[in-house]
Amino acid sequence: MKFSKGSLPHILVFVLGLLAVACNPTKYVPDNEHLLNNVKIETDNKTIPKEDISTYLRQTPNNEIFGVFKMQLGIYNLAGADTSKWINRRLKKIGEEPVIYNPLLTTITEKEITKLFSNKGYMDVKVNSEVSFPKEKLADVKYSIQSNEPYTLNSYSVNINQPELSDIASDTAASLIKTGKLFNSDVFDEERDRITSKFRELGYYNFTKDLLHYYADSSLVSHKIDLVLEMNEQLKKSDESIKKRIFQQYTINKVHFYCESDKTTDAVNLSPELDTLALGDYELVYENKRNIRPAVLIEHALIVPGKPYGDRSVERTYSSLNSLSAIKYVNVSFREVASDKLDCYIVITPNKLQTISADGEITYSSGYWGFGGNINYGHRNAFKGSETISAKGRLAYEYQGTGQKAIEVGTDLGLKFPTFLLPFSSLDMRRNIRANTEITATFSYRDRPKEYTGIVTGTGFKYSWSEKLQVKHNFDVLDISYVNYPKITGEYQNYINSNPTFAYNFQPHLIMRTGYSGSYSGFNAAQPLRNYTTMNYGIETAGNILQGLNSVFNAQRDTTGAFKVFGIRYAQYVKTDFQIAHHHIFDESNRLVYHAGLGIAVPYGNAERMPFEKRFFSGGANSVRGWTAYQLGPGTYRSRGNYVDYNTQMGDIKLDLNMEYRTKLFWKLDGAFFLDAGNVWTIRDYEAQPGGAFRFDKFLGQLGIAYGTGIRADFSFVVLRVDLGVKLFNPALDRTEQWRTNIKAEDFAFNLAIGYPF
Repeated sequence: MKFSKGSLPHILVFVLGLLAVACNPTKYVPDNEHLLNNVKIETDNKTIPKEDISTYLRQTPNNEIFGVFKMQLGIYNLAGADTSKWINRRLKKIGEEPVIYNPLLTTITEKEITKLFSNKGYMDVKVNSEVSFPKEKLADVKYSIQSNEPYTLNSYSVNINQPELSDIASDTAASLIKTGKLFNSDVFDEERDRITSKFRELGYYNFTKDLLHYYADSSLVSHKIDLVLEMNEQLKKSDESIKKRIFQQYTINKVHFYCESDKTTDAVNLSPELDTLALGDYELVYENKRNIRPAVLIEHALIVPGKPYGDRSVERTYSSLNSLSAIKYVNVSFREVASDKLDCYIVITPNKLQTISADGEITYSSGYWGFGGNINYGHRNAFKGSETISAKGRLAYEYQGTGQKAIEVGTDLGLKFPTFLLPFSSLDMRRNIRANTEITATFSYRDRPKEYTGIVTGTGFKYSWSEKLQVKHNFDVLDISYVNYPKITGEYQNYINSNPTFAYNFQPHLIMRTGYSGSYSGFNAAQPLRNYTTMNYGIETAGNILQGLNSVFNAQRDTTGAFKVFGIRYAQYVKTDFQIAHHHIFDESNRLVYHAGLGIAVPYGNAERMPFEKRFFSGGANSVRGWTAYQLGPGTYRSRGNYVDYNTQMGDIKLDLNMEYRTKLFWKLDGAFFLDAGNVWTIRDYEAQPGGAFRFDKFLGQLGIAYGTGIRADFSFVVLRVDLGVKLFNPALDRTEQWRTNIKAEDFAFNLAIGYPF
């Protein structure tokens, strides 16, 4: 890499400035105090990872960038002592004040780590801390852990008289406690949770896990423990009336809904008019007006009259009702109305019904400046059933010279129902699968005076549902789009005619597809510093229904050998893609993310090529960032035209391999270093894309490789990202120039985006 002579002094000044800040980390450390500089864990135990042990540290040093430089502390230290100055207050707010070593927290940490190991069966563990002072006002802490021989479970038995509870606890196949394993109190507590949950699902509303107690008999010599599960002593000593109440099964008697009024539209009324409706064992009370239909509330309540009480039905009711866009808050409670009956009370707080927003952008494409804007409207309760209406309008303008103004106008409409819209779906089915049904419509008009006028219209019908919080599904039952170019300039038509791929894509065509897509996330909000993996996958196919109809009615092909519907050629293909990302988390400020993505699209039957809008492209903010979008590939192909070759620089096979190190900088800003590799290829040899076809023996040598750095502004609700990528290996160049050791201006690429790349 080469830098100009003029840029070198500026870089040196910047680096020296950072070093100056780093050399005085104790600027705001009081006398006789010490900055916690480093914390180290040494352990002889490989069973309990250091990552788990570190969560028990009660004091950790200031955050570090890439585990080396405490930038946030450095920014704090840049501030002067005069807090009346705005800049000093701002620097301290953006930065992070020094962590002052606290010996009390070190002692507490020792006890917490000891407790952790004891709970895992290492009851003879020894935890010691050692504090050193490498420099003035600096303190390093080292925790040394000697785990010693652990205790293991010799035998496990259940001594409970209640038959159903005893059967659940004695189920060796389902039990989490296994003989021969470590004496792990965390596992024992999880087993109590399992037993209690299963027992309460049978209707035992007053039973809690605290009523279960373990009795352990240990041998110091053998480090073996015999474990017995019994009822606790307090329950054993209780009178029969208390025992009877605890072991009483309850069923749901009635379910009462109380729907509060929408405070944003209803006048404040200390004594609102109440509208009461009784439907069998359901009672619904509305303040002032019925804002949600009774049938919708009943369908989304998994607590059902006549059925036993169960914690899972309560959790599912919360989840199901909170998924309704018209509802803001839900509260569920119970009241005993008989010796074996419970009434359920569900209080509903409505959400704000309507939203409207707008956003804008400045654009630069093919040397032309322009601007665009969107206006968005949403209604969360269109027909009193939590149906969501969404509408988006877009207008874009681009100045291309005197008398040449390109415009784009578009709209997207959507109507979402919070249930499966199926002709034969039962109430139980709709309750058991939390789903949405969505109907969409789209229209786009684009006029580029120097090139063409294009119109895209479409409509779709799809289902979406989820399994717990980790897996989500989408099924596009039918999605139809029609692309037409009613006007193409003579100059651009000549350009199109020069390439069969262009000519094919600029013909009017119809896409009638169906498809499935899904996603998985292993992220656990309760353990945010645990490593996790995410996946996205999907498959779609188009044209098969139309092909079947053509065969049934013995339709004739046109002169090019293609079938048409109402004189319009339709696409036929199958397309699939898969992406996986793994987050390796070092601490709350540093992580390494690996990503791989593969996509394959195959045209067949009525199609020679994939439609332009269904092909893959490489480069851009979410791919190989040393190239801008559509500028890498396919294969070794290199565009040499005067136009931006979006058509030729796309393919039917895509591979992305990425690695990104992310670190917290300061304030809302995060930094990243990345290494990307990837490309696209065509599924067949196309004359217009020489060198673009995929070959097993050549594709690895055709991967574009780039490295770079980026800045992210994370505002929680949105992440703004800018990445500077640099080409390392460019497969489109001559062999002697592919490795970019002598970097030029064309080897750099800026990519702006919203959200993380993966």
